[in-house]
Formats: sequence, C-alpha cells, structure tokens
Amino acid sequence: MFTDTHCHIYKEYYENIDEILKRALESNINRVINNGCNRESNKEVLALANTYNNMYIALGIHPESADTYQKEDLTFIEENLSNPKVIAIGEIGLDYHYTKENKTLQIKLLESQLKIAETHNLPVIIHSREATEDTINTLKKYHIKGVIHSFSGSLETAKIYIKMGYLLGINGVITFKNSKLKEVIKELPLEHLVLETDSPYLTPEPFRGKPNEPARIKEIATFISELKGISLEELARITNENIMRIFDI
Repeated sequence: MFTDTHCHIYKEYYENIDEILKRALESNINRVINNGCNRESNKEVLALANTYNNMYIALGIHPESADTYQKEDLTFIEENLSNPKVIAIGEIGLDYHYTKENKTLQIKLLESQLKIAETHNLPVIIHSREATEDTINTLKKYHIKGVIHSFSGSLETAKIYIKMGYLLGINGVITFKNSKLKEVIKELPLEHLVLETDSPYLTPEPFRGKPNEPARIKEIATFISELKGISLEELARITNENIMRIFDI
C-alpha cells in the first residue's frame, strides 16, 4: 500500500471525490495528504478530512498568495492545529517563476508559517520554484523537518536538503521523457524519498495531458521501482517507513 503525500483534492477540480478516492484504494493507495494553499482551500480540506477516514491534511498559504493573504488566514491555521487530521503546515514556500518583485513578502509569509510549524512541532511541506538559494537559507533558520514538494533539482541540491533532514517528494515529473530527475534519483538512497502526485497537476506518463489523481501513484511507483531495480512491495515498505519518520500518520 502506498500514500499520496501531496495532492489538492478540491471540488474545484473533481466532480466526484468519492470516485477519486475509491480508484485510489483500488490502486493500493490507502492514504492521501490533502494540501491547502489559501483561505478557501484550507477550510475545504478540513471539511473533507472529516468525511474521509483515509485523508490527512496540511494547512498553509502558498507563496502565490503573498500579496493577498490576511493575518487572519494564519490565525485560522493555528486555531485548527488541534484537529488530529492536520499533520503538517503546507503547502508553503517560495515561487519566483512568475515574479521576484514580491520576494520580500514571500519570504515573510514563509517565515511566519515556519515559526508556526516550529512552535507546534509540526513538519512542513515546501514548495520551491526557481528560488532554491532563498529556500535553503530560510529553512536553515528553523529547527523543523518536512518534505521538499515536487523536487526536481540537481543531485547537489538534493544532498543539501537531505543533510538538513528533509525528504524529497517525487511525482509524475520523473516519468517525463525530457526529465533529468531520473538521473538524480538513481544516485539517491530510497530512504530519502516519498511519493506524491500533486493532483490534479503533473500527471505521469502514459496519462500525461489528463487530470491527475492519487491513483496515479501506481505509475510513479512502478517507474521508480524499475529505475532502482526493486519490487513494488519493497518500495512501498521503504517509502512508508520514511513517511512515518516525518508525519504523525
């Protein structure tokens, strides 16, 4: 059995969430970690987790909301950390892909949430896009653990994150024909990896172009098991042990 450690199962993306989670179970994905990214999605994932026993959640404000979030949004996160289904602060981080003009605001937002995680002894789920140096320098200020979501960096960067105590979230990108990630993963012990889909995004081959869903962990796991020359059962065992080291799940 596998866990999808990062997805966005919102009604905005899926007409029938019951069916999505049923297909996941049928593909031996027995748990999902549903990530909030703004005020509305944080409220939604909390409600959904009360409905689905196999759904855990992370609450956070994504860097794309650095210009628009309110202090009350952070207060809302803190007020709901006593919910046993909340196991991480995420999705949080830095994203300079579209603009660097608000990088100061992005870093301020990230640090506010890292402080929450540190105070409450929770792991974090980190988004970092074209912001590796600032992400690393910011994370080094805090004594926390977590996952670098959708990792696609170099072997050198991977080793830095691993030395800091972070796991690397690997998703459908590794199956893309032009992806260099497979060469990096070949060089890393499986003890540093977890699997994720980032649903509804980053659908793996051979389903690329269609909306992603947690059931597609199966394709990601198959690709990695073949890449590393191990069985799916062994991959499931190792990645589940990794998850247990980070998350109270």
